[in-house]
Amino acid sequence: MQNSNNSHTKRSLGWYLDKILNLFLMICGVALIWIVLQVICITTFKIPSDSMEPTLLAGDNILVNKCVMGGRLFNVWDALEGKDIHISRLPGLGKIKRNDVIVFNFPYPKQRWDSIGFDVMKYYVKRCVALPGDTFEIKDAQYKVRGKDTSLGNVEAQETLMDLAMRGKVEELGIVMRGYPYNSAFTWDIVNFGPLYIPAKGDNLKMDSMHVILYKNIIEWEQKKKLFVRGDTVLLNDSVIQTYSFIKNYCFVAGDKVMNSQDSRYWGLLPEPFIVGKAVRIWKSVDNNTNKIRWNRIFKKIE
Repeated sequence: MQNSNNSHTKRSLGWYLDKILNLFLMICGVALIWIVLQVICITTFKIPSDSMEPTLLAGDNILVNKCVMGGRLFNVWDALEGKDIHISRLPGLGKIKRNDVIVFNFPYPKQRWDSIGFDVMKYYVKRCVALPGDTFEIKDAQYKVRGKDTSLGNVEAQETLMDLAMRGKVEELGIVMRGYPYNSAFTWDIVNFGPLYIPAKGDNLKMDSMHVILYKNIIEWEQKKKLFVRGDTVLLNDSVIQTYSFIKNYCFVAGDKVMNSQDSRYWGLLPEPFIVGKAVRIWKSVDNNTNKIRWNRIFKKIE
């Protein structure tokens, strides 16, 4: 009788251990699938600021589609240590288009404006207003791509900025007018900017003193060398160059709020490898002031 009870107890214990093991394996499997989905398909981000109002509000939680361009693969540990990394992509299902809202790694770690770097912990969300190969300009605060009639960004906010500038209200409101590239050779500001050519991979540009000013940061990031002018000669380290062939694609991004949004008008071109993906939906929205859910924004499409 004793042996029968012991046998029954062992069978019961074995049954429970088997169920616990199966549950553990199931949880691990679900976690692994979620991690893979986060890396290659879709991820989430919380909007911390108002720079994309009214499209996105602080407290919105958004879904970001990585499949459009393809999920990125890189050494996370090297990135966390601030080392140079190689970013590769899985095959994408499409391309980023003008006016798409994108999430990207901010290209100026610690706000060192003289050199581009990959900040794995700092993400921005802006609207892509110009693509590789575009010539972008701002005239009377209106965003334009030469040869295209498409309205870009938040047109209403652009008109508001122009009205404030005409009435001399920008300084009173603390709006920073001066923009990239912060050089006396250019009189650009956020009301009249450009034209600026957005380089595409393989483009060859003549290297003169003006192009050195405009493209210095991205060329030095690509080459890991110093670009400078000596007299009438352009040098990359100690090599004289007359033209330059770009290795990567670049984009121009802007915030919908327009006034004081920290975007390409102030810091220049965004390397395409820094783009995480396209923002597609708001899956949750919480008012930061009241901590209440904004039900009317749940699963709203981002346009």
